[in-house]
Amino acid sequence: MLFGMLDDVFFKLGPIPVDHIIVTEWVIIALIGLIAYFATRDMQMVPRGLQNAFEMIIVWTYDFFTQLMDKEHVAKKWAPLLTAFFLFILLSNYSGLIPGAAGIAGFQPPTSNWNITLTLAMITFFSVHIAGFAEHGGHYLGHFVSPSPLMLPLNLVEEVAHPLSLTVRLFGNIFGEEMVIAFLLFMAPFIVPGAIMGLSLLLGAIQAIVFTILSASYIAAATGEGH
Repeated sequence: MLFGMLDDVFFKLGPIPVDHIIVTEWVIIALIGLIAYFATRDMQMVPRGLQNAFEMIIVWTYDFFTQLMDKEHVAKKWAPLLTAFFLFILLSNYSGLIPGAAGIAGFQPPTSNWNITLTLAMITFFSVHIAGFAEHGGHYLGHFVSPSPLMLPLNLVEEVAHPLSLTVRLFGNIFGEEMVIAFLLFMAPFIVPGAIMGLSLLLGAIQAIVFTILSASYIAAATGEGH
């Protein structure tokens, strides 16, 4: 299996095993899709209710994550991906707040699995280069030998380091947090939960923001005038 064996196989789609974390992913994706559908199925000029809340999220993510991009058309083009990153990672992180989630198969945050964080990082990796080629055409290849052809090996290492750092940062923080929560809940189940859950809310949001900001900054660098 790609990236190693998955734990806790829930069922199989032909020869492909589907584990509990993948099912959790599907639930999160379906939830985001349903919210988007019901928020936009009867849009009004003066938004109310769910449409208003959803528009607030879209406007905030656009303003917050695309502020690094100098070109408005680039910001508008890639804002949907950045918003999807943020919402998926945020809900994935928060899925671990379900009571007992750290020890129940199927409720661990998908982002505590490095297969998931690597997939997200690879989406960023390919998006960066697609954005670069779309903006600069063949001239984009010049940045690999900038400022000198001697820099080609270092520039290639830097490109590989980007998805690797995104993968390890998100996975390490969420996996470590889940292990700490599970240990503390085992040691003091009636004292720790409240404080830990509050801290997890903050850390889950921070990790979603950091991943999305880094993705936005990489796209901004690839589409900037420097290339």
